[in-house]
Amino acid sequence: YRAEGTLLASPQDVWECIKPVAGGSRTKWDQNVKDFEVIEAVSDTVSVCRTTTPSAFMRIISPREFVDVVLMKQYEDGTMLSAATNVEHPLCPPQPNLVRGFNYPCGCFCVPCPGEPKRTQLLSFFQTDLGGYLPQSVVDSFFPANIATFYSNLTKALKTLKA
Repeated sequence: YRAEGTLLASPQDVWECIKPVAGGSRTKWDQNVKDFEVIEAVSDTVSVCRTTTPSAFMRIISPREFVDVVLMKQYEDGTMLSAATNVEHPLCPPQPNLVRGFNYPCGCFCVPCPGEPKRTQLLSFFQTDLGGYLPQSVVDSFFPANIATFYSNLTKALKTLKA
């Protein structure tokens, strides 16, 4: 999936809302992120992280966990990137009450809009295997609505950040 939107906020504010760090604001506004923890900090820009999600789609989709290696980078033009892919880690075995999902290489780009410091283009790319035994029709119904809700909730979070 690819999602794209222009947000009325600076790239730094957007990044503050979406950056993949423990204790970040994402668990507060993103209804699909129940918890986020750093399992191992490999460097100041690379870490192994575990994300847990609540049940979704009227509880048809059970709670999930995803373990990824995450890279964060800022480019000279001000673009901020978080890229991730699935990884197994000895400090993070599968939890019995969660279904282990699998993220293929994915990422988010916060791109400054030239000449408009209070506008940001957010590009998201992801391909996720939710794991478990879900009919493909459920998965196909879930993601588009989920993407729209993500951008809507992010817009609301950015407004409260400014308040």
